[in-house]
Amino acid sequence: MTTGALALLASVVTAAAQQQQQPLPPLRNDNPATLQAIPGGAGKRVAELQGLDKVTARTQRFYAPVGEATRFGTLDIHVGDCLVNTPDAPPESAAYLTIVDHKPGQPEQKLFAGWMFASTPSLSALDDGVYDVRVLACTMATGSSPPSSR
Repeated sequence: MTTGALALLASVVTAAAQQQQQPLPPLRNDNPATLQAIPGGAGKRVAELQGLDKVTARTQRFYAPVGEATRFGTLDIHVGDCLVNTPDAPPESAAYLTIVDHKPGQPEQKLFAGWMFASTPSLSALDDGVYDVRVLACTMATGSSPPSSR
């Protein structure tokens, strides 16, 4: 990863931490290889995610539509935005996720709010004892509704 890309990722993580109360912090990139919304077309913009339940050791790939909440175990995962690199840049996907845990009999708990990057999942990862969630890609899903974990 280039020094410019590392600086960009650090600034995004810092901005996300400082602006968690705002719905969606900006993802700034001063590098010519910019992240952008998925080019329009048929279908709905979705984040392809992978979840791991550490208790059962089961993984599941699922699609979470941008602007909607998707359920994985006791987690509600809301995708605020999903961006990809321009075609002339190295492949990259970044999604702004808000993850809230709804354990039965307990108050809801916000576990994560920020940008996750497909190429560097450990940079800004969900830190939870039961679940891991990571971004695999941002894509367009065709059909009436993309597959999800609900």
